[in-house]
Amino acid sequence: MDEKKEQSKEKPLENMTVKELREIAKEMPEITGVHGKNKAELFNAVRKARGIIDKTPKKKDSTVQGIKQRIRELKTKRMAAAESHDKKMVSIYRRRISRLKKRTRKAA
Repeated sequence: MDEKKEQSKEKPLENMTVKELREIAKEMPEITGVHGKNKAELFNAVRKARGIIDKTPKKKDSTVQGIKQRIRELKTKRMAAAESHDKKMVSIYRRRISRLKKRTRKAA
């Protein structure tokens, strides 16, 4: 009965420290190399051993083609802002274009 109380009071895996995750992982025979793993690896190993499925849906990454289309649209807006001497909007569009270019490199 004491074990049930401990199980119910256990904090979520996301909030545990590396030491706490190691202690849990040591008790599971299917997890090896506990001391050589970092927090993310321990977290995933414990979740997998316990049969916990990730509930958060992953964001759908846009296709490279779609991102490049948005970059072209922002470039035309940036040119229009430059012609109207709106330095603030030129800067904003430049940063947005830069971020989108980084996303295309990651998606490729």
